[in-house]
Amino acid sequence: MAQAPQKPAPIKISTTQPTRQAEPARSGMPMAEVAAFVLSFLWVVCIGTFFIFFPPSADGTSFNDLQFIFLMLVILLPVAMIWVAASASRSARIMREESRRLQIAIDGMRDTYLAEQQNRQSAGMLEPTVEKKLNEIAQTARKTETALATFTSSRQAQTMLSAQANTPQEDQPVLDFPKSAEDIAPPLLNSDLIRALNFPDTEEDMRGFAALRRALNDRNARQLVQASQDLLTLLSQDGIYMDDLRPDRARPELWRRFARGERGRSMAALGGVHDRSSLALATGRMREDMVFRDATHHFLRKFDQMLQSFEQIATDEELSELSETRTARAFMLLGRVTGAFD
Repeated sequence: MAQAPQKPAPIKISTTQPTRQAEPARSGMPMAEVAAFVLSFLWVVCIGTFFIFFPPSADGTSFNDLQFIFLMLVILLPVAMIWVAASASRSARIMREESRRLQIAIDGMRDTYLAEQQNRQSAGMLEPTVEKKLNEIAQTARKTETALATFTSSRQAQTMLSAQANTPQEDQPVLDFPKSAEDIAPPLLNSDLIRALNFPDTEEDMRGFAALRRALNDRNARQLVQASQDLLTLLSQDGIYMDDLRPDRARPELWRRFARGERGRSMAALGGVHDRSSLALATGRMREDMVFRDATHHFLRKFDQMLQSFEQIATDEELSELSETRTARAFMLLGRVTGAFD
């Protein structure tokens, strides 16, 4: 049964982590600036004292331009150097505080992640709400299909008995076996397939659930939906969600060429997912997890089969809409990981 993957609530980092120490309240001016003020004041006092006790000669001669420049440098240059040092000290203090806050945040994220993993291993994963809704809808659909098939079989049996009663014994009746729900279901529309491959967004997305229910009545679509849901569930275990990806959009004609069998570097634009963390996590999972690797190859094969038939009847707009679904984004991501676009 296909299950719509749902992104869990984002991890909130508590501000009361044990590694974080209470910051002292900073009121007033930092010590570096206070020291700069004090040193600047002392220097100005020293210069003023010098001119008071050692005034210029009283013969009426004045400073020339060069002497005036040197005098200003002697007065202002030490003050400037003091404030440069104070500014450097302030920048270093800010960098240390930011580094400490970043380390606290990283420690909090790591502790929260480890606690979540331990809870999952001990208690097991709880079934998402959307998954429960899908199961309920699927059970209702099965009951409806069973009742419909039973009703059809009963009506056909009554008709056959009536026909036998009104015809000679030598006439052999034609057996008419009851049809399954897949046989009596109407053909799946392209719009329903696209909406089903994107899965319902919320519990109130009734159009999405209706399209998903119709897709599950189609044999080929059901296989792809189930393969996609299984793979999206495995990816979510590593924190990879299709809603977080923002792949580059490829032209519809490129999808058509890929569906018709063209491969190689000319198809590289289809792998429009560039999220490095998602690519790295998926690549590592492919190497280490055999179940994930088998699910990936099965999903890629089913998507390729669907694309071959879908391309023949789909418009360019429908191909563009298909490329925006969560299933197509998973195909782009895993196609890059497996080298399908190289």
